[in-house]
Amino acid sequence: MCVFQPCIHTYHDLLRTLQVIPPTPFAEQDLLNLYFKDIYKPIPLGYNLVLAMLWRHPENEIDLHEVKVVHYCAAGSKPWRYTGKEENMQREDIKMLVKKWWDIYNDDSLSYKEQLSGTEGETQSEYIVELKCVRLHNAQIYQLITSNGFSTVCPRDR
Repeated sequence: MCVFQPCIHTYHDLLRTLQVIPPTPFAEQDLLNLYFKDIYKPIPLGYNLVLAMLWRHPENEIDLHEVKVVHYCAAGSKPWRYTGKEENMQREDIKMLVKKWWDIYNDDSLSYKEQLSGTEGETQSEYIVELKCVRLHNAQIYQLITSNGFSTVCPRDR
């Protein structure tokens, strides 16, 4: 959800709402979904799959072959650090998604890597990125920009 113009009234109303609703499984996300229920449309899980949904909410039937976006945010799930030893990481669905990440990462036909000339004429594969630390609404965030124009932001503490 993107808020273009924060409103102090909405902020205070959210705080009041938080005090009167019971705790929910997804904390702040459930609060925001409830509060903005009439003005937002949720996207399907396949476009926003948080790995923990696979074991915390098995009632949500998800075709993993149709998933477009995966959040590898569960403990031990980062593909580049994956060992399979952490809780729930030995599951076959998790192993399949980690393998899928590596298959995409290692696919030389994708354009997220560029060939550059080395100092002695050899070529090497490198990521071309620019990382800026910027302030946004009194918070410091990182803005990552790749050579093909892709841009993403993340809180500075990550």
